[in-house]
Amino acid sequence: MRSHRSHRGLGDAAIAAVTVLALCSGAWLLGSRTEKPAPPQPSAAQGESNGSHADPQPTEPHTPGLRSADPHAPGLRSPAPHPTALRSPAPALPPSPPDRIRIPSIRVDAPLMGLGLTRTGSLDVPPAERKNLAGWYEAGTTPGETGTAIVAGHVDNTEGPAVFYHLGALKKGSTIEVERRDGGTALFSVHAVEVYDAKAFPDEKVYGPAPRPELRVITCGGGYSRTTGYQGNVVVFAHLTGSR
Repeated sequence: MRSHRSHRGLGDAAIAAVTVLALCSGAWLLGSRTEKPAPPQPSAAQGESNGSHADPQPTEPHTPGLRSADPHAPGLRSPAPHPTALRSPAPALPPSPPDRIRIPSIRVDAPLMGLGLTRTGSLDVPPAERKNLAGWYEAGTTPGETGTAIVAGHVDNTEGPAVFYHLGALKKGSTIEVERRDGGTALFSVHAVEVYDAKAFPDEKVYGPAPRPELRVITCGGGYSRTTGYQGNVVVFAHLTGSR
């Protein structure tokens, strides 16, 4: 893994608009001859009041609530908002690369690998065959320090749901835990979950600098077509509320 400071001068905003298109082929749905449940998508109620949402698009597979073919996935009930929704932002932590991400309400518990940029300026992605693996943009902000830290992962692969399949079901106030290499854990509170069409992805809003420690967790989402795959991205916006 490269040092997270090796290309820090690029900055988070250097990531191009096509950042996570490589996450979005919809390999599981595309390769299926039978109807499969598409991943859940966030409702307008989970977005920021001034956010710009992509209009929900119908998907080819039927989505029965939040049910998934994955036996380890959450059931139909949506998690209740976590009390961290009322907590104030916490002071920034010193820089330290992350090793693991946990999102208890959607049962995510996955290691993190470092990601760089491709020659086209898009964010590289974790190996598709490792479905319980996410990545973080190691040339940018580390989770917990001041600025915008970026985490991305696949929604599915050819075998079925992957690490962030249920990201669109996340609710405001949910907690995201990031284990850091310094031995601490950064605790983030979700303040918005939004879905954007790939052609109208708000680069500055998602990747731009922040005056406090913030986190973005990204996967593919929006409408699905067998021709183009997923047509957008689900983005979780969270801010640091504590550490342990």
